[in-house]
Amino acid sequence: MARTLLVTGGAGFIGSNFVHWWLETRPDDRVVVLDALTYAGSLSNLAPVWDSPRLRFYPGRIQDDTVVRGIFLAERPTHLVNFAAESHNDRSLLDPGSLILTNVYGVNVLLEAARRHGIQRFLHVSTDEVYGEREEGLFTEKDPLEPRTPYSAGKAGGDLQVRAHRIAFGTPAIITRGSNTYGPYQYPEKLLPFFITRLIDGRKVPLYGSGRQVRDWIHVRDHAAGIGWALEHGEPGQIYNVGGGCERTNIEVTRRLLELLGRPDSLIQRIEDPRGASHDKRYALDTSKLRALGWAPEVPFEEGLESTVRWYRENETWWRPIVESPEYQSFVHRYYGPYLGQDL
Repeated sequence: MARTLLVTGGAGFIGSNFVHWWLETRPDDRVVVLDALTYAGSLSNLAPVWDSPRLRFYPGRIQDDTVVRGIFLAERPTHLVNFAAESHNDRSLLDPGSLILTNVYGVNVLLEAARRHGIQRFLHVSTDEVYGEREEGLFTEKDPLEPRTPYSAGKAGGDLQVRAHRIAFGTPAIITRGSNTYGPYQYPEKLLPFFITRLIDGRKVPLYGSGRQVRDWIHVRDHAAGIGWALEHGEPGQIYNVGGGCERTNIEVTRRLLELLGRPDSLIQRIEDPRGASHDKRYALDTSKLRALGWAPEVPFEEGLESTVRWYRENETWWRPIVESPEYQSFVHRYYGPYLGQDL
C-alpha cells in the first residue's frame, strides 16, 4: 500500500539524502518535505529529485502549529520522519537559547499533530551526542542521557518528548541516534566539509587540541538507509543506534584529507579547543539492535571519504556561494577569527 511520508528538515543534509534514497528505493510512496530553509537547508539539496511528481515541498518551521496542521490536513501523511533541528555544537555555544524552539518545542508540535491525525509511524532522528562521551566501550540504547553542550541537551530534550508521548498517548514513535555523518550536500561547518572546502582553496584548517578526539563515522547513504529500516521494521517505543562502526581520530581524518587534496601538513593550524572540557573525547555506538533487524552499513570509510572529496571538488557551484555568503563569513569570523587571524 502506498505511503505518504512527511519529512521535516528534508532540505537539510541528512534529510535531503534520505529523501533522495526513499524516492529511489520506494517507488510507490510520496514524500512531503517541510523545511524552514535556514542557513543549512536549501532547495538545491533537493535538485536531483525536484521534478519528481511524488515530491511536494512546503516552507515553514516545525514549531509553527498552523503550518504543521495545514500540511496534515492537505497531505494526510501516514508516516513522519523528523530531521528538523538546530544541529551544530559550535553555533549552539554562540546562541544556546535559539535551538530550544526547534529541538524541543518543535518536536512537541509534531507529536501533537501526529497524535491528532493518527499517524502510523513517527520517527525522530537524534544523535549519539545525547549520550555524552565514553573513553572505552560502546554506547547502547539503554545508556543514560548525559549531554554536554546546549545542542546535545536540546536533542536529548526532544528525545524525552518522544518518549513521554509514547508512554502517555501510545504514539507509535521510534528514535534513531546516529553517529558522525558525512557525504554530499553537507553544509560546510562540520569537520569534513569545512576542512575540504578550505583545503581546496589552500587555506589552513583549525584542528582542536591534540586532534585525538575519536568519532564513529557513517556515510549519509548508510545513515539514510538505517533510518528507513528502523521506520519500516523497528518497534514503536524503541531506540535504535545507527553507526558506521568506523572509529577515527580527527587528526587521522585531517591527514587523509591532506593526502587526497595534495596539500601540505603546514595547513593544519592547531588551536585551543573553544569547547574546552565540553568537547567529547570519543563517541562509539553499539548498533547490534538495528543490525538484528537486517540493516548494516555498506560504504567503507576510505571509499566514502574519497567520493565525498570528489563531490565537493566537482560541485563547487553548490558550496562556493555558501562560503562566500555574509552569514557564513560572519560565523567563521566570529568563531574562528581569534585562532586563524587573517587566514579566514
